[in-house]
Amino acid sequence: MLGFRATDEAQDWEDERILAESTMSPWLFALLVERYQGPFLRKVRGVIRDPRDAEEVVQDAFTKIYINAHRYEPQSGAKFSSWAYRILLNTAFTRYQKLIKEGQRFTAIDPEYEQQYGEWKEHSGFAEKRDGIERILERLPGHLALVLRLHYLEHWSHQDIAEQTGENVGTIKARIHRAKAAFRKEGKDGEAEALL
Repeated sequence: MLGFRATDEAQDWEDERILAESTMSPWLFALLVERYQGPFLRKVRGVIRDPRDAEEVVQDAFTKIYINAHRYEPQSGAKFSSWAYRILLNTAFTRYQKLIKEGQRFTAIDPEYEQQYGEWKEHSGFAEKRDGIERILERLPGHLALVLRLHYLEHWSHQDIAEQTGENVGTIKARIHRAKAAFRKEGKDGEAEALL
């Protein structure tokens, strides 16, 4: 019964206090979930269109917020919500990147988030990784470099590449397999392994 009374009293607490108290009283975290679940879902739907994926992103973000509660440090002019939304968007951008890599290259993102996504990719090392891949691709035969570039950098599916080149999907899969082997051989000291 004490938990219920504390939760009722906590309804009026600021987010920062609820987060801090929830490390010792986990049931209090439900208050933050109640406050932010709707707004989080609306925000994520601008990045991830599929409702099931969006819900998973929100759940993952809440888990990360709870697990990292001890790392939150209040700063002047910045509220808990700023920190929480940053975790949410990082989680959404990671899922968006995964969806693209899985071949959903026409996954749309709201223009409002395009710049943030670009900045996120730069900070997450994506630009450096892309440069490393391009350096190795320049040393490969053209037909092998083309399929790797389309598949890994432009996120084309095997089917899309087959349609573009006029070949069948099996041929493209085999070429990508050979191209990856050549890519690994061309890369030095495990550089290629880390890139593809």
